[in-house]
Amino acid sequence: MTAVLVLAVAAPPSAAADDNLAALLAQARFSHMQAGAVAPPWRVVGLPGQKIPLTRFDIQAQDDGLVALRIRADASYGNLVFDAGSAQVHPAARLRWRWRLERGLPASDLRTREGDDAPLKVCVLFDMPLDGMSFGEQASLRIARALSGEPLPAATLCYVWDRLLPAGSIVPNVFSARVRYMVAGQGPPRPGQWMPVDRPLAEDFLRAFGHETRSLPPLIALAVGADADNTGGSSLAVVGDLLLVQP
Repeated sequence: MTAVLVLAVAAPPSAAADDNLAALLAQARFSHMQAGAVAPPWRVVGLPGQKIPLTRFDIQAQDDGLVALRIRADASYGNLVFDAGSAQVHPAARLRWRWRLERGLPASDLRTREGDDAPLKVCVLFDMPLDGMSFGEQASLRIARALSGEPLPAATLCYVWDRLLPAGSIVPNVFSARVRYMVAGQGPPRPGQWMPVDRPLAEDFLRAFGHETRSLPPLIALAVGADADNTGGSSLAVVGDLLLVQP
């Protein structure tokens, strides 16, 4: 599925002030929610006119007592989005969370169209200027924006759990170069085992998009998701609170 379209059906900009982004994200912690449907400001987003099922998201108390987000993909697509407006993030900011993969996607391969599914991902959407992109990339993005009627982001970095690629690998999405994957979790599922993740946002962004820009652009949204529409598989994962830590 064309990831740039899916991630960026981003609703109207939120009123989040730049300095308050970390605080607002902390207030929207999954661990503070009641079991059941995910509470605002998080919202489920799919493709325009999507006909395949949406990936399912709900809040659930875990066996270890922690309250976290459960993500279930069954030949489905969907993302849980937190709109950030246009927040200028500190160059030394870090994004932290923990996640757990209970059931993976044995047929997934992010390097191929038929295998382009991720059982677990945390994505960061940036308002990157277009002037660093090639003419062809600019034209493609403008066409996609016109067709979707949405202000699609020029740069989306997705941290994924992948069964094949080494940790730290960066690969472009096979449908759109506007999305880059970075492997933050690697290997088979680890039922019941939490994996902590602590990523330097600016460093990771420049590794993925540094050939197109020299600085970290404003952050416009965060998204958590899983998709199994290309492989037709079924996955189950759990994600804890997302925290933006700024100096």
